[in-house]
Amino acid sequence: MRILGISAFYHDSAAALLEDGRIVAAVQEERFTRVKHDASFPREAVRHCLSRASGPLDAVAYYEKPLLKFERILRTAFFEAPFGFRAFCAAMPVWLRQKLWIRSLVEDSLAELGHDVRGRVLFTGHHQAHAASTFFASPFGEAAVLTVDGVGEWTTTAIARGSGNRLDPLREIEFPHSLGLLYSAFTYFCGFRVNSGEYKLMGLAPYGEPRFAATIRENLVDVRPDGSFRLNLDYFGFLRGERMTNRRFASLFGGPPRLPEAPLTARECDLARSVQEVTEEIILGLAREARRVTGAANLCLAGGVALNCVANARLLREGPFERIWVQPASGDAGGALGAALAVHHLHFGAPRTADGCHDIMRGAFLGPEYSADEMRAELERRGLPFRRLGDAELYGELARLLARGDVLGIVAGAAEFGPRALGHRSILADARRSDVQRTLNLKIKQRESFRPFAPIVLVERAQEYFELASESPYMLLTAPVRAERRTPRQPEDGRGLDRIHAVRSDIPAVTHVDYSARVQTVDRIRNPEMHALLTEFDRLTGCPVLVNTSFNVRGEPPVCHPREAIDGFLATEMDCLALGPFIVEKRNLPPGLVRSFGVARTFAPD
Repeated sequence: MRILGISAFYHDSAAALLEDGRIVAAVQEERFTRVKHDASFPREAVRHCLSRASGPLDAVAYYEKPLLKFERILRTAFFEAPFGFRAFCAAMPVWLRQKLWIRSLVEDSLAELGHDVRGRVLFTGHHQAHAASTFFASPFGEAAVLTVDGVGEWTTTAIARGSGNRLDPLREIEFPHSLGLLYSAFTYFCGFRVNSGEYKLMGLAPYGEPRFAATIRENLVDVRPDGSFRLNLDYFGFLRGERMTNRRFASLFGGPPRLPEAPLTARECDLARSVQEVTEEIILGLAREARRVTGAANLCLAGGVALNCVANARLLREGPFERIWVQPASGDAGGALGAALAVHHLHFGAPRTADGCHDIMRGAFLGPEYSADEMRAELERRGLPFRRLGDAELYGELARLLARGDVLGIVAGAAEFGPRALGHRSILADARRSDVQRTLNLKIKQRESFRPFAPIVLVERAQEYFELASESPYMLLTAPVRAERRTPRQPEDGRGLDRIHAVRSDIPAVTHVDYSARVQTVDRIRNPEMHALLTEFDRLTGCPVLVNTSFNVRGEPPVCHPREAIDGFLATEMDCLALGPFIVEKRNLPPGLVRSFGVARTFAPD
């Protein structure tokens, strides 16, 4: 049974291939087109997945129901008329030209690639796809399932019960009342891009105080005893297809939205902290209701809001569930996988087994992989001097380079599926160095200086550094740095962004301003390459922790092909590049080679 899942036309288009319930491949379109959050039909992602198929497709699953979504757009436009008429007219051409004809578009695109799928294109609900992506991929045989995002067709929040190969919907909240849209409104108001800048807002929150939290509770959102909520739509502009917020919103919070390139002020820090606190409270309330109506001991999470790792950690600490599992591709990209899983289990009735311990995500390493021969050919084509090392010496040498302070870009194995770099398309550095955050942000990632970096740590040593309640292989939980590793708070820390450069622990590069860290634990089974590297680094330094951030620069998606890794290496002040078994050191390159590529290259803003 071969099923291709597709998500497209909102953001983060993707494709995923199942064979008898096993994930063969899953990848976002942006990794091929190099357009960040690419929303177009995922032709290249589909092409890649089909190249991995063992035979003809039995079905294609699309991650939402376009006609139901179109109904919402029409009904909202009529309800709000005459306001928003210009935005409605601007949206219609793409719907009439493309989005209403998904079935024929899929059939024609697959036919061009040699697969006749006429009569075999199926549609799932948006939140059904999210729910399937997390429950059917999880280790749990039974669980409560909570999905929270901006909006699908009508649903913004849903609770279901998962059992075996079943998903039974129990509760839902409908548009326009959306926790995802509430968070995105503050993302926009603080000067970040909606649908891509929410993680910046989360990273900014610890620099602020929750002085606007009461204002949000009293004016913007009404939270009910059963965990449901309603937005006060008088303060928002998205119903009319305009900006996320309006003048009343601006008056409530002391002035107009921050312009994207304007300096960040204490107001933005406090707004971020306030909406983060309210978001966590709402998620806790939803989780309590999910526990009450399902009686389940475990919880599965998906939807864009499930990528809020601070809220996930609080839910694990304070919520009613013994264990939680979060789909690592919780956003719309994961909808492609969820649609395929939903069709496999819910439409075709395929049985499912779960052992309570292992998920089916294979470490989320589900994207393209390149051979050593392909990597060598790319290095030779670019004229780069390199060394090739055997497995026995490779990780020891990489650990030595990191221990001496080098910043290392690495491409190893299959690319990650989802927004997190987990060691296969990563930039690594020594977490013990106090200058690493500034170096990575300004000289390599070319992004805002307040942005924190995540630690990657051996799972067997994680408890020595972090107060972590469970393993965190997908970097979806934050945890406090242990008290004994912290340095005392200094009086000159100040307030807001003044505190960026203070040293807070013996792993300062990954310790956020509130002593938290977004932890990735590494075990020998899911990620043997990174486990070997961390083990060697620990042997050299006594520290099993490194900085791990995605291998990309501002405005670009993470690298996929070796050529993109070479481009990023040459265009920044990265010291070393590891492509599979090959190592390239910037210090060994002819000066003219680096200059000719353009280290001073400018990048488009996020």
